[in-house]
Amino acid sequence: WKSQEDGTAKNDYTFSLVSVPADAGNKVVTGEADIAAVPTNLASALYKKTGGAVKMLAVNTLGVLHIMEKGDTVKSVADLKGKTIYSTGEGANPEYILRYLLTKNGLDPEKDVTLKFVAENDELAMLMMPEGEAQVALVPEPVVTTIRTKNADVRLALDVTEEWNKLDSGSLMMGCVIVNSAFAEAHPDAVKTFLKEYENSINGAKNAVEETANLCEKYEIIPKAAVAKQA
Repeated sequence: WKSQEDGTAKNDYTFSLVSVPADAGNKVVTGEADIAAVPTNLASALYKKTGGAVKMLAVNTLGVLHIMEKGDTVKSVADLKGKTIYSTGEGANPEYILRYLLTKNGLDPEKDVTLKFVAENDELAMLMMPEGEAQVALVPEPVVTTIRTKNADVRLALDVTEEWNKLDSGSLMMGCVIVNSAFAEAHPDAVKTFLKEYENSINGAKNAVEETANLCEKYEIIPKAAVAKQA
């Protein structure tokens, strides 16, 4: 949490933020990075593609998706019939999860809805502004909070995690931590120490929300501390 900043961490960490998850995953495969936080679908693909050159250490992100609507018509997944749904994450977890939910609720993703994918969450947020063309969107946190602070008329229509849990399909795991397998085998103690410090970091973030939100802004993880705090 703050141990790296104040010099009390037992491991010496160097952090890098990337905008494209695949970049982080590839760096772990090549050994340029030892550990990375990536989407679960990317972790699975890398494991299969490389024959186990990466391993999963922990699940770090569960459900963070919501269906947002400009209006008051969507009260269930079935109500999405006939809607145009905007989203990021084409070919990744958001698309897979949305298609699964639609199918399990009796809707054909190819016929009953129109899926429109955009490349960036910033574009998704703009589409949900009053002047934006989107009426319904699948949106992750913290973008959900960003949209709500800028457009009070947008409502949280569905909590995707709640809808997933209704299907009894197990936990909705969207993000995980992977490690270079060779590194883990060569430095098991360092990996164990990381996992413990990572756990401490999570608990620290939960218990000191204000300070954590300020750190998110300081290190440019989330642009504004106020958004990070609410999210």
